[in-house]
This record gives sequence, C-alpha cells and structure tokens, in this order.
Amino acid sequence: MRHRIAVVGGGPAGLTFARVLHRHDHPVTVLERDPAPDARPPGGTLDLQEELGQLALDKAGLLAEFQALSRPEGQAMRILDTDGTVLRDWRPRPDERANPEIDRGQLRDLLLGPLEVRWGRGVTKVVPGTRDGVLVHFADGRQEAFDLVVGADGAWSRIRPAVSSATPHYTGVTLVETSLDDVDASHPDLARLIGDGSVAVYGVNRALVAQRNSGGHVKVYAQFRVPLDWHTDLDRADAEAVRSTLLTLFDGWAAPVLDLLRHGTAFAHRPLHVLPVSHTWTHVRGVTLLGDAAHLMPPLGAGANLAMLEGAELAESIATGRGDLDEIVRVFEERMWARAGRWAEITTAGLERLVSPDPAEAIALFDQVQPS
Repeated sequence: MRHRIAVVGGGPAGLTFARVLHRHDHPVTVLERDPAPDARPPGGTLDLQEELGQLALDKAGLLAEFQALSRPEGQAMRILDTDGTVLRDWRPRPDERANPEIDRGQLRDLLLGPLEVRWGRGVTKVVPGTRDGVLVHFADGRQEAFDLVVGADGAWSRIRPAVSSATPHYTGVTLVETSLDDVDASHPDLARLIGDGSVAVYGVNRALVAQRNSGGHVKVYAQFRVPLDWHTDLDRADAEAVRSTLLTLFDGWAAPVLDLLRHGTAFAHRPLHVLPVSHTWTHVRGVTLLGDAAHLMPPLGAGANLAMLEGAELAESIATGRGDLDEIVRVFEERMWARAGRWAEITTAGLERLVSPDPAEAIALFDQVQPS
C-alpha cells in the first residue's frame, strides 16, 4: 500500500526524507513556501558528521557525490585571543573525513536531484483526525488531505501546533551575520587569518567567528549576550549603523579581527532561540516533526546533522516497514526524542561556555572536543 505522504519544508530534513523515500520508489509530496530553490540565500557551510549527516546521505545513495563536493580541509579550526595571539591552530590530517564541510546551497542541490517540489506552497496549519486523513491548509486557501504529514519547516513550524504547544524561547545570545566575498583576492590578509576552515575569537560574553565557504566566500558571525530588544534604537537596515554598533561592542579587540566586521557587506540579525531541551509530545496520528521543528537547539553543528538522519531513518522505516504506518511513526519518535535530547543538552551547555563571562571556558571546550 502506498501511503499519501507530505513533508512540509525543503531544507536538509525534508529533502533527505523525500530523497530516501524516492530511492525506495515511494511517492512523497514536498511542500515548500519559497517560490524557487534560489529565492533566498541558502546560508553558510555545514559540517556533516560521519555518524549523522553522512550516514543519512549514505541511506539516500548520495555519499559518493557528497564526498566529491565536500571540503575536508574546511575542518581546520584556529582560535585567537582578543589581542590576535594564536591560541589553537588545529588542522585535519589529509585523510580526515569526520566532519567535512559543504555549502548549504550545494547540499540542497544534491538532495533535490530528481525530486519534484511544489514551490510556493506555504502551509498555514494542519488538522489531523478528519475523515480523509490529515488536512493541510495552504496560504492560498486550498486544502489537501494526506495519511501522514511530516513537519520539517524549521524553528517557527506551522505543523508543530498540531502536536505540541511548545514555542521557541530566546537563549540570551544574539548573532549578527555578515559576509566577505572573493576573500583571497580582495582581502588576502583576512584569508590568511581564517585559513582553510574557521577562525574564532572569544571574549567576555561575546565571540567572533569567521567560516570559509567555497568560492572564496566567508561568513562572519558576531555573537553576544544582550536582551532580545537590544536593537530598539538601531536601524538594522542601515549597514553602517550596524557596523558601528558592532565595532563598539567589540572595542579593544585586535585590528585584524575587527577587519572581519569592517569589510563585511550586509548584516543579518539572528537572535538564537531554542525549544525545551527534552521536547516531546503526545503522539498524534498522521503528524510528526523533524529537525528544528522538533528540537530547535543552539547552532553548534548538530541540528542539520540530526535533522538529516531523522529524515533518512523515518523514510527508510516507512519504505521498508511492514507494520502499521502510525506505529512506525510512533517508534521513530521515541528514538528521535532520546537522541535529540542528548544533543540538546550538549549544545545548550556548549553555548553557555562559548559565549560566557570566562573566555577560557571556550578554549577548554575546544580542547575537549578536538584535543591536540
């Protein structure tokens, strides 16, 4: 029996779920509110872990293609003191493949492959338990019924309210993102500072991280502890005003480090929100969640990896399982909650140490994760 299955959201979780079902010749409807794949910037780079994201790609039959696209050298990590002193300079071995980097846009295109996505199909809510199954309500007023709707629509999921009343809460840390283009030619000194992977600088309740993407593109992330409304008197559309505010926040740091902000282009404001560490819900027939919709946590390398593996595992269970669809989903949820809860604890504690009153905590955390 071929179940009517829809996944809401065309990010790593939703596309991995759909791609594994497609590999098993099981039909799936992908619903994405963006009007096209390139409707907005895809974001920065991701490190895909062997036992999580890479395992998911293997289940999708895409591991070899990923390895051809990925950047193992991007695993390199350098940590500086605020005065520019190099505190740590870790470089991967030539055969190191534990966490190679890939641009989000490249990963999206890899997962899309032959999938048919309904672009521009924003979902406003789902109603489980109707006579025809789970009823999906679209922004344009249309409706459609499915046997299973998988919410992979991110932090502010429209599917989550069907199973949980939880909403994301602010962590106390805000991130402001900017970019450098053609860094090797335009800013060779910064290119050398960043190296092949990332450079991070940790101060009192703030941090500055620059991460190399492909094609000479660099993402820069300023992170700091502030109230959610810290920007009340700041025109966030005024790049020079934002730049000036950030330079004031990081006043006293080494000039080469501050150049990461001085040469940035547009600035994006991203307050970090999370769901409760052990977010679960009473199972609802016909609806489930993946990724940030299920377990939004600090962006410390686990979220997309977990989301992809969850999508792959659920799809594989559906495509190969012989039991009741609802029971398959129920068993999956129990496994997802246990694993995600562990990672939520790890990343929540990690954020506390990386953006903390004591910068030495960030160095100690690095030494635990990546001992020399």
